[in-house]
Amino acid sequence: MTDTTLTTAMPATALRQRLPPEALRRRQFFALGWTYLVIIGVATVMLGTFLVAFVASLKVDPLERPFRLAFDQVNPIAWVAAADLGRQGAGDALWGGFAPGGKVTFSATYTAAPGTEIVPPEASVPRRRPGSGVAAALTKYYAIDYALLTETGSADGEMSVTDPDTGASEVWPTRTFTYEIAFDPAKAEGGPWIERTPLDLSAPTSQQLVASTLNPTRFERRGRVASWDNITPGALGLVFNNYRRVITETADLQTGNSLFAGWMWNSLLIAVGRVAMTLVVASLAGYALARLKFHGAALIFGLVLFSMTIPAQVTFISNYLIFRDLGLLNTPWAVITVLVVGSHVLLMKQFFETFPKEIEEAAMVDGASRLGILLRIVLPNAMPAVIVNAIMAFQAAWNDFFWPLVLITSPPSALTVQVGLLSLRRSYGGAQGDWGLVLAGAFVSIIPVLVLFILFQRYIVSNQVSEGVK
Repeated sequence: MTDTTLTTAMPATALRQRLPPEALRRRQFFALGWTYLVIIGVATVMLGTFLVAFVASLKVDPLERPFRLAFDQVNPIAWVAAADLGRQGAGDALWGGFAPGGKVTFSATYTAAPGTEIVPPEASVPRRRPGSGVAAALTKYYAIDYALLTETGSADGEMSVTDPDTGASEVWPTRTFTYEIAFDPAKAEGGPWIERTPLDLSAPTSQQLVASTLNPTRFERRGRVASWDNITPGALGLVFNNYRRVITETADLQTGNSLFAGWMWNSLLIAVGRVAMTLVVASLAGYALARLKFHGAALIFGLVLFSMTIPAQVTFISNYLIFRDLGLLNTPWAVITVLVVGSHVLLMKQFFETFPKEIEEAAMVDGASRLGILLRIVLPNAMPAVIVNAIMAFQAAWNDFFWPLVLITSPPSALTVQVGLLSLRRSYGGAQGDWGLVLAGAFVSIIPVLVLFILFQRYIVSNQVSEGVK
């Protein structure tokens, strides 16, 4: 016979109690490790998306398929070449250009199957307008009117080519053509600085471009034409060309000033005004609800909380009519005064309630008034709450789209940056397909918020008074 021993399952808590301390610590360590890895994974995915979008904003065609991570804008070798070409064209290795005295040497290497003659490609400096719409209308000078293009020589060579079907290696001939693009000496006196020097090389279909000083911007006519938008970009001009275009190509036709820079300035003024009004209203209302005892205080606080549940679209028509009757439409004041301070009042009220009353009572004994106590004692010690409120108000005002779209419609220079991005999308996106400039504008628009968080993150901590008094 076989003896069978019946055992009763032990509760998990009893099992944990019987584990030695080292085993418990190991369990806690592994649990914290898995939690940390999950957090790192989520952060990596979010940061990865952000980085991919930033990389795409540097490309000429962010929508290309398949998406390549290797292109000139992220290639240090191309940076050096672009800096040298910019120095040759205008004496500026950073932003490049084409100016009087410029003399640029550019080379391109072609290959063809053995037995096929490699002929010189047809080289030309095209009259290419930058961007579309406003940018095209503002362009006054073109490189074709001042450039002298000559072929200075060629050199034969060889390269190894692997057959994709058989894997066999074969030697193909190559020929490198060198060109010189010089600023016409007859037009050099008083000649303009030109931002772009485009170049087109048209070759037969039997030969293929395999190398050049800078990679082509695109291939046209089924690969026959290698086209460069600018062969004198300079290092920074190559990498941040889309960001430069955001400033230079979004210009007012009447004044010539950059519309995008104006949109950024308008958003900054509105955000600063919104922050100032929010802090004043939230501080006064929060302190009154936290310290002053009067009839209806609970009702007012309830209404403040209730206002947080009302969408802005509900009060849209009434607010719009009020601003229209006051003559504030198409002015920054209309957007500044549309503020919802319910959450800000709640934050300040909760902070003021944690502030020691004894300090205020001591100030009253010394003869300080309520307003003096608030301004000189309470608010200086409420900097964490004030900073958090300021950041929240600034971010909300900066990213606000609905109210500026409705209340500010003209002129174009009066728009905010978020509404201006919609204008960029309509002008450069869609059928134009110039999404690089739109992406660059979107990244420029988030810089103020990032700077704000970086500068003031150290203030988002508990103050010494609230920590030291128990």
